[in-house]
Amino acid sequence: MENGNARDHKSCTSFRMPDIIRKKRDGHELTTDEINWFIDGVVNKHGACEDAQLGALLMAIYQNGMTPHETEILTSAMTKSGDILDWPDSWRGKLVDKHSTGGVGDKISLVLAPALAACGMKVPMISGRGLGHTGGTLDKLESIPGYNVLFKHQEIIQILEKVGCCIVGQSSNLVPADKKLYATRDVTSTVESLPLIAASIISKKAAESVDALVLDVKVGKAAFNKTKCEGRKLAKALVNASEGQGVKTIALLTDMECPVGNTIGNALEVAEALQCLQGSGPDDLMELVCQLGGHLLALTHNALSEDDGVNDIHNSLCDGTALKCFEKMLVTQGVAADLAEKLCAKEMQDIDDVWKQLKKAKHSTDIKIPRDGFIESIDAYELAVVSQKLGAGRAKATDNIDHAVGIRLFVGQGSKVKEGETWIRVYHNEAALPIETVETIQKAVTVVDTEVLKSSRIIDVIKPDHAD
Repeated sequence: MENGNARDHKSCTSFRMPDIIRKKRDGHELTTDEINWFIDGVVNKHGACEDAQLGALLMAIYQNGMTPHETEILTSAMTKSGDILDWPDSWRGKLVDKHSTGGVGDKISLVLAPALAACGMKVPMISGRGLGHTGGTLDKLESIPGYNVLFKHQEIIQILEKVGCCIVGQSSNLVPADKKLYATRDVTSTVESLPLIAASIISKKAAESVDALVLDVKVGKAAFNKTKCEGRKLAKALVNASEGQGVKTIALLTDMECPVGNTIGNALEVAEALQCLQGSGPDDLMELVCQLGGHLLALTHNALSEDDGVNDIHNSLCDGTALKCFEKMLVTQGVAADLAEKLCAKEMQDIDDVWKQLKKAKHSTDIKIPRDGFIESIDAYELAVVSQKLGAGRAKATDNIDHAVGIRLFVGQGSKVKEGETWIRVYHNEAALPIETVETIQKAVTVVDTEVLKSSRIIDVIKPDHAD
């Protein structure tokens, strides 16, 4: 493992932070040396960049933006601010990862990583925890007793040798510049800056030293980007920043109006991921996994085309090879072998089968559909807020997670429903659901008289500028 923060800084000592702030404030482009110098000051704390000065520079970037070249240099400097992972030469051309901008019911990583491993890829997936209304991949996996997310680099190599994939947390010295910049962005209202978002996300993926990356950029009520136009801008910024670091990258713009799949929570989403790994998951979840994986296989020339890649991923889900990789991943990451086998051995025909192995909430409440008709939409954001308040998510980073609570849907967009049918089940540990919670849930579903066609989650595919 290399340490990228070992450059010689002597040639950069002539810069002053006020001059750099003024230059960006006035709309000018920063040089490579200037960007490297201030990132070094942020990480090494040699007095070159005070907190107030960093906040001022981030606001100047927020107000005036950055050129693609500046964004590329910033991303590179952040990548090199800490450890850079290295891998056996024999893995080159097969190292891949995926990043999602955050959604509701998004358990795609739990399925995609082992599916890619079953197709011969190496997937060192470094994931995060949930905050606010979006769930975290690590939180979901930690609903399985014993699952460990903290490993040293050499241990990750050993897991990839045995399994082909791992899903772990970020080490303390991977892109330390991002930790400082993100904390400052959060308190200076500069979180939404496209170049800062791109540098934050891509620097962590570039530090993984993967060959290719697929991005799931979600748009809609429950996404960071509410409109397709905003989503395309972010996707293009991310793709170009990643390509600038030498990582082959493609982005899929995907719909985040309704929840992904039929579950929101932690253990519940593990159960649905297992169904998908058995080839019987919800159509939208299967589509997203296969499309994201298929594009990665084609991007790395491990499939002749996107369609061939999609078929390879789908076959791995249907023939049990992806499920076997998932079981092996659980065991190598700390889950008892007998528990992993029980979770994966028997077909999970019903989501509630998961409670035979995982901790169950004390209560569940079924809520009925109010009228006959067709489901036009289900508000993912409102249901995510309900799930968070039940304990499945966090309002602040220090909050504890209740892995057993959450939401299960029995209908989706386009479903024909009759008054009085159960459309949603809420798993909770409080004795009874508050009336306002039930009212919020009922307002989240829209029923219309005319038939509704279910649409694809895939809105667009975003490629780098040089591929246009």
